[in-house]
Amino acid sequence: MKNLKKYIKYGLAVVLVTGCDTKQLHDLNVNPQALNEVDLNFIFTSTELAIASNGTTGDNRYIDWRTNIGMCAYAIQHLANSGGGIAPGDKYQSNAETNAAPFEFTYNDQLKNIAEILKQSGPGGFAEGKYKNMREAARIIRAFSFARLTDFYGNIPYSEANKGIEGIFFPKYDTQDVVYADLLKELDEATAALSASNPDEGFKAADFIYNGDITKWKKWGYSLMLRLAMRISNVDAAKAATYVTKAAAGGVFASNADNVWVKMSDGPNEWTNQNGISRAFDPGDGGQPTYLSATLVNFLKGTNPGVATDDDPRLMIISGGINGTIVDPVKQKGMPNGYDQAMLDKLEGKQVDVAKTYSRINTKMLQDSDPYMIMNYGEVEFLLAEAIERKIGTGIAGTAKSHYDAGVKASMQMYTPFDATLTVADAAVTKHLTTYPYGVTKPALEMIGEQMWVNKFFNWWEAWSDWRRTGFPKLTPTNYPGNVTGGTIPVRLRYPTNEVAGNPNYQTGATLPDDFTTKVWWDK
Repeated sequence: MKNLKKYIKYGLAVVLVTGCDTKQLHDLNVNPQALNEVDLNFIFTSTELAIASNGTTGDNRYIDWRTNIGMCAYAIQHLANSGGGIAPGDKYQSNAETNAAPFEFTYNDQLKNIAEILKQSGPGGFAEGKYKNMREAARIIRAFSFARLTDFYGNIPYSEANKGIEGIFFPKYDTQDVVYADLLKELDEATAALSASNPDEGFKAADFIYNGDITKWKKWGYSLMLRLAMRISNVDAAKAATYVTKAAAGGVFASNADNVWVKMSDGPNEWTNQNGISRAFDPGDGGQPTYLSATLVNFLKGTNPGVATDDDPRLMIISGGINGTIVDPVKQKGMPNGYDQAMLDKLEGKQVDVAKTYSRINTKMLQDSDPYMIMNYGEVEFLLAEAIERKIGTGIAGTAKSHYDAGVKASMQMYTPFDATLTVADAAVTKHLTTYPYGVTKPALEMIGEQMWVNKFFNWWEAWSDWRRTGFPKLTPTNYPGNVTGGTIPVRLRYPTNEVAGNPNYQTGATLPDDFTTKVWWDK
């Protein structure tokens, strides 16, 4: 480089450069020790892991423990808690970490990685025009993650989120109806753009959900579209019908082989690659109690709870028994929600040993290496049945009953990825459907809602959203002394305190009042 002279004036080093060509000037800004281009395949793999283990950095059980379990599993009455662990959803209390976890981890891990993929594979990025299928798959995951965020909080930073590199440090809030409209548009565009004719560019190796199978990615895109369309069906029936029709035409999940599972492993260490739900619970290192709610156990025991043959075959899949030894279905007993130890003692008329009294989650589904379910075929069948019953959308083949029956069968037979012994024979499914025929035992929509509720065991955040939208099952709230909701089941999370204090757009754009009883837009 010619005529490079350094001058010091008023204590400021000024560099004058003459005679330099463009490349030399560019090289001045390149750190030879830094990585300036990252293989997007690695970022995509990290993104897939993050939607299950809740983050590529930090504690991979955090969101599951604080929110999926601590709030949703208890509020939805799949689990109950007499006082141990994190359980604000059992007695309607407030926990700062429960409120903050999804907001902080989703923006800072999943969505940050996706933003980088979309930026670098888009106009002006170093990979512009490349990684086409990966880009569209990332848009599907982005829709999945943003939908969960807005379902938790209502209005959220969306259009300006994850744009700090562009100088947007305080993103504005978008209303939930605007967010949903764009998410549905994104799913429509991204799913249609996926093509087996696009260059692979490492996508098959990077994708450990579907191993680059474009047909399965399309099915997930359209299945997620169906979920989001039905979620807004009570407040925007026209838009819901449009996208239900698109999803049915595009092709949704057709069997449990299409289910979205994220593979987990035992290592390389306790913070990486392990199932966040399993790690939160005992016998994992989190120590969260695993007691099943009386609401769930009683539902699975059926209308004749003293007759073992009348039980739902999922009872002894979900339950591992009482104290690990009492495995007779008739003797299973759930813990009532909203009770502490003293209240249980009074209820039972004696000092209660909870470990020897109540059913707990089957440990065959609580291993650190167990896969993590994101979305399944059974849910899709129930949504199709509901759409037909409510006449939302067109082009859905079959009847509401045929889809309901298929959903029950799929839901009962989807647990074998946890353990091969968790099988349910076709004959058991048929017997159950015969004992509880669709639309006869109870009204059709109530039966659909109840089955979606059972289907979402482990996926409690989605069960919470389904219950808020449909009102099924008909849950009885608790009224523990000092609860913060006035004895009603919470219907949203509060925003993190640092967001409230740090983003000036909160006051004008957030869902307010910022309380557990303020409904989100689609729940109105």
